Amino acid sequence: MTREIAAEAAVWIARLHGPDRSSHMERECRAWQARSAAHRLAFERGTDLWMEAAGVDRAAVARAAAASRPEGQGGEGHRASPSNVGTRGWGWPRPWPLALSLTATVLVAGVLVGQPWRDIDSYDTGVGEQRLVILGDGTRMSLNTSTRVKVELDQSQRRVRVEGGEAFFEVAKEASRPFVVQAAGTEVTATGTAFVVRLTPGAGASQALDVTLVEGQVVVREAERRTQTPKIVPPIVMAPGERLRVRGDQGTGGSTTAAPAQPQRDRPRMDQVLAWKRGEAVFDNTSLPQALDEMNRYSATPIMADPSLAPLRISGLFKTGDSAGFAQAVAKLHDLRVRELPDRVELLPR
Repeated sequence: MTREIAAEAAVWIARLHGPDRSSHMERECRAWQARSAAHRLAFERGTDLWMEAAGVDRAAVARAAAASRPEGQGGEGHRASPSNVGTRGWGWPRPWPLALSLTATVLVAGVLVGQPWRDIDSYDTGVGEQRLVILGDGTRMSLNTSTRVKVELDQSQRRVRVEGGEAFFEVAKEASRPFVVQAAGTEVTATGTAFVVRLTPGAGASQALDVTLVEGQVVVREAERRTQTPKIVPPIVMAPGERLRVRGDQGTGGSTTAAPAQPQRDRPRMDQVLAWKRGEAVFDNTSLPQALDEMNRYSATPIMADPSLAPLRISGLFKTGDSAGFAQAVAKLHDLRVRELPDRVELLPR
């Protein structure tokens, strides 16, 4: 939430509690809230603050409002009804005495703009599950199977930590608050763009990180130096269609005597990278072990293959989560035998 949005919310709240409130004003306020989730959040928080600031002595407010009515227009029958603007109701009398309204406005605006808000939320998906999350700034975050992320939004930064799995970010443009995704000791910084971050276990205690840029621009740098030899020096500016692959022990907190592998860039098929959003897995001359690793991400029933089948290559489009269907298709393609057990599916030579 920016200072500008917070200040606008304070003004809207003050106007709605002022003597000039109208149906037209209420419609305009609803339209303002509809612009983004950040607008709605600022309005709700501002409402809470208004109630605290202006509602310290409601009896005094009611007496002041009653005294401001023209002679002969007193009583409960002339009390304003609660509003349906936003998600809060207003049980406040109106019109307000100007001095009291201005005092509350200053209090709310000051707290709204100056309060160091920080939203920290955690999101995760189970095996085979996908989830779409709309963040407070309007960013769309699509989570793939077995994914864990933590999101931190405040006035100065937007930060997401990917702890495992895969996420597709469609970042809301906000130049004053860069969007930073951290994973495996690496930072991906953007302002308004779309990219995929995938974090999977590697050999031993290492992790494998893929960053694929769909559109816009991102800068990838090392978050902190955890190994003897830095992996990303200098920071890398990615172009649309590129994938950056970082391998090794970075982000594990350990050290190694071997020199870490440097990041590699390539240009994958974008329909293959984003196939999971359609519930599909696309393989193009992929080794059988790699294909099995991908398919097993989406099912609690793993597919296992005899080691002698490792040289086989797989191409085609398959439905994620359908272990038995994938195994049968591969068996038919390479003349193999399928054995289905209660806890796994096996591919065996004939």
